[in-house]
Amino acid sequence: MHVHTPGERDAPVHAPDAGVSFVMPVLNEERYLEASVASVLTQDVDGPSELILALGPSTDGTDALARRLAAGDPRVRLISNPDADIPIGLNRAIAASAYPTIVRVDAHSALEPGYTRRAMATLARVRAANVGGVMRAEGRTPFQRAVARAYNSPIGLGGGAYHSGGSDGPAESAYLGVMRRAVLDEVGGFDESIRRGEDWELNLRIRRAGYRVWFDPDLAVAYWPRERWSRLVRQFRSTGTWRGELVRRYGRRNSLRFFAPPALVVAVAVAFVVAVLQLTGVLHGVWSVIASLVYLPLVAYLAVVIGYAASGRAGPGIRERLWALLVVPSMHLAWGTGFLGGAARGARENVDTSRLRRNTPLP
Repeated sequence: MHVHTPGERDAPVHAPDAGVSFVMPVLNEERYLEASVASVLTQDVDGPSELILALGPSTDGTDALARRLAAGDPRVRLISNPDADIPIGLNRAIAASAYPTIVRVDAHSALEPGYTRRAMATLARVRAANVGGVMRAEGRTPFQRAVARAYNSPIGLGGGAYHSGGSDGPAESAYLGVMRRAVLDEVGGFDESIRRGEDWELNLRIRRAGYRVWFDPDLAVAYWPRERWSRLVRQFRSTGTWRGELVRRYGRRNSLRFFAPPALVVAVAVAFVVAVLQLTGVLHGVWSVIASLVYLPLVAYLAVVIGYAASGRAGPGIRERLWALLVVPSMHLAWGTGFLGGAARGARENVDTSRLRRNTPLP
């Protein structure tokens, strides 16, 4: 079988009026769904469009809201996603779609005005299979705003272009993505065995098939992070677990930045052991002094976090900056802990419970 060089193949280019299908998996999104749907329906596109909501087993008022939105606009279509998993819902929505360009939308996000028209122009210009832009995290409360600032900062989520920006050009992955349906069909769609990181894995297969994945910094999507600390920790632990699973599957194809949070967790664990040995007198004298060098990376890390929280980058108000002192280490340690577990044992059907309510049935 011929292995293509990434970027050597052109994706098909369709007429501007060929139509666009927006696809959105939905689960317990009563607070955000209406704004997200409105951002889709107000997109300026040539030709016909549709929005397919793949409804998971929500336990709030999401389904009733979705039915009301569908009744109010014929472009909105509802399908069932009883498995709740995002990649399964996406595949079902894509299979039900009618048009050759697929725009993925998250129910926790809102497309900026002009997003689709700009993305379609970029797809045609560079003949890419997938185009994505910047995740512009926003918050409604001091805690959520602190999380949003961390999302948008290299200190928080690392060097991904769609978090902190970058130059127009080829990319490893794309946030959400505007995709050519023909390429999705060719590579087999989303891998339904992956519950988190499914976008990175899909884009890896797209690139291995020889197509281009493109980052356009002029594209932006508003995203609202988790509203509570416990949900944020559960989300990041699950995301880290699945990244560990992807490292098991794909090894060195993963970026080095993914290994920084687990290195932090290991450093904390080693420092804890050294501290116990020092306090109990097992380590003393010159050996204790030498072992104390393990604290230096943690001191440097704390200095960076404190410096970030004290700056305007963490937020304009004191409450956002105080939350940043908790948010940033929580994101890193939860992600890193999950990563180590996933790399060692695999994801083992790990489920992100950060959007599940007490009575939500798990798949």
